[in-house]
Amino acid sequence: MERKGEGVGRAVVATLAGAFVLGGCASTVNEEALKATDEVKVGPQAAPFRTITNFSHALRCMDNHMITFGVRDVSVLVEELTDQTKKVSAGTRDMLISAVSEMTKRSRSIKLVAYGQDSNNVIGFLQQAERKSAYSLIPQFDIKGSISQFDESVAKKDASFGVSLGEIFSYGRANTGAATILGVDLTVLDTEDLSVVPGVTSRNGVVIFKQGKGVDSDAQYRKFGINFSTALAKSEGNGQALRNLIELSVIELFGKLTNLPYWGCLGADPNTEAVKTEVSDWYYTMSGDVEQMIGYFQYQFSLRGIYSGPVDGKSNPQLAEAIEKFRGAVGLPVNAKIDLDLFSSYLNADHARLQASYAAIKTAAKAADPEPREPIALAIASDKHAGKFRRGEVIGLSVKPSRDAYVYCYMRDEKNKVQRFFPNRFSRDAMVSAKEPLKLPGDMRFQITASEKGKGETIMCLATPNETLNALPETLKAPDFEPVDNASLDQIKAAFGNLAGNGMGSAQFKIEVQ
Repeated sequence: MERKGEGVGRAVVATLAGAFVLGGCASTVNEEALKATDEVKVGPQAAPFRTITNFSHALRCMDNHMITFGVRDVSVLVEELTDQTKKVSAGTRDMLISAVSEMTKRSRSIKLVAYGQDSNNVIGFLQQAERKSAYSLIPQFDIKGSISQFDESVAKKDASFGVSLGEIFSYGRANTGAATILGVDLTVLDTEDLSVVPGVTSRNGVVIFKQGKGVDSDAQYRKFGINFSTALAKSEGNGQALRNLIELSVIELFGKLTNLPYWGCLGADPNTEAVKTEVSDWYYTMSGDVEQMIGYFQYQFSLRGIYSGPVDGKSNPQLAEAIEKFRGAVGLPVNAKIDLDLFSSYLNADHARLQASYAAIKTAAKAADPEPREPIALAIASDKHAGKFRRGEVIGLSVKPSRDAYVYCYMRDEKNKVQRFFPNRFSRDAMVSAKEPLKLPGDMRFQITASEKGKGETIMCLATPNETLNALPETLKAPDFEPVDNASLDQIKAAFGNLAGNGMGSAQFKIEVQ
């Protein structure tokens, strides 16, 4: 999928609101504080439906979603997340980095680069990286945001009394309740022009209720239609509430950026109006670009093994058949329409449960149109010459398969490290037409250069009949332009061969330096 297809949707307004329901025993003081808090809040009226202690399970769920939906090679720059209120002393950006790391343990789908405190730094970083050809570090997206709201004691109630008999005896008792509102706003920008990616924002808040001396706290996290309540331990306070709030925001932000059904990870019913509205917004935004919508389903169905055509955003009989088969598998009217029902059903489907159906569809397709048994012939050629290259010389390559195929290219560099450089963050579609050779790097924002140290390097490309990259063993997966741990070209070739069978083709290109 092209990058523009990753950031669709509409901003979900996450203002604080509603009738609040707390777990445990709420005192009269706390109830009166809540009532007063409600009077100063505006927004959707909805009670929380789930009590949780943190979002660790949801982060793991998102990690699995990224694998299931084939999310890969998402590079993001995160700036310093400032405290505009000057009232919360916490490492907000560090919390975000930790949350993303937890969310991508298995998938390794997101590469996060921490840099800068303002837009001038970001621009300077990008320009400097381009001058140095450090394209493996250039992120596609930039996260900007801040702690945007900290309204302390927006509602407060004191109940106290005291008895004194001069110097002989005195007794006093106090019971207080107060509500504090903490808000975080995050937005994703496109690094090409630092424009806002439409709809990829997160505006969430937490209301923290403190009782007594402030050591007993309850917290409720609010977003439009999907709300959570949790109890904070006595030793916890604003910092832990902020951490949980950042985790919630990370789940929502990257769910929108990558078109993942993040609401399921938060325990939300897909039949609620809030979720239906979110899905509808995504669908109608994507429908504005027909090629984007078609390309989305081409890529997704190729992951399921029920489509083997190109991911080019153009309708074809193979895609129509795949749509019909999927609609039948999930109980929709059998036709080739891409409509809201199809889009919603696909996002909310239990794809693990549908594996048997996908296998049956794939088997039927092979029986009707068996794949050629001979391997795909693959050729790699230099755009300039076939001899040795000068140190630091920029190299252009042309990769041509004998028939339409999915192509994957790796380099073994001067340090014997192996990294994938195609497909990549700039071009996620691995399908290459036999009629139009793949140009590397072409107009993608990276360069292939001969070693400055004069050492030889090797490029290997593999061609398979079906999408294969996402099915690789976890040990051989790594983001684009990053070394695959303890892997050789032979190991990678063998892994692809095990998945693709006899139809796989391969070729190597030696970069020899004068």
